Amino acid sequence: MEIVELFRISQEQREENPRNGIPPHASILFGRPSRLCFIHRMQSNLIMTVLGADRTGLVRSLSDTVACHGGNWLESRMARLAGQFAGIVRIECPTSAVEGLLAELQSPGIPGLTVQAVREQAVETTERRTVEVDVVGNDRPGIVRELSAAITMAGGNVEELTTGLESAPMSGQPMFRAHGVISVPGEIDTEAFIKSIESLGGDLTVDLSL
Repeated sequence: MEIVELFRISQEQREENPRNGIPPHASILFGRPSRLCFIHRMQSNLIMTVLGADRTGLVRSLSDTVACHGGNWLESRMARLAGQFAGIVRIECPTSAVEGLLAELQSPGIPGLTVQAVREQAVETTERRTVEVDVVGNDRPGIVRELSAAITMAGGNVEELTTGLESAPMSGQPMFRAHGVISVPGEIDTEAFIKSIESLGGDLTVDLSL
């Protein structure tokens, strides 16, 4: 992947110093009072997982480290759970800075934070679409395993999944609730997909949004 950095040099600066600190591979456009300089740099994308005891300023420390190496924070999913902070982050940074960034993040790293990173790989995609699934029912051991198995058997792939427990309004009994974003083949039978999940138990309610 390649990006272009753009900045302007005045005529006076050009005359004082012909190179003006511009790297040898920069190209100069002549013929105007100011010059446009293009610097081409190869970029790499990284996927990082982060985990550590939650504390104030944790995300700032991580983002500062990324920025110091010329990185750009593209997207992330983060949450605090039982006093622990966890997340997955996708960043873009100059290829030449990747090793330095990983070295700083992992050793000695940010105090209290464990970071693992891999380079993003191009993946061949087939025609698929995403659906949103909401599932509510009585909680029981193994329900997430059963739910994920039913989704897989129906040809779906879990892209995002949020689960939790809440008390039933009247009885106070633990109720399982899940919201997921699932990618499915373009030709999937939605009715069969819903039935495959509902077959896990008569107490489960399934809502599917295309």
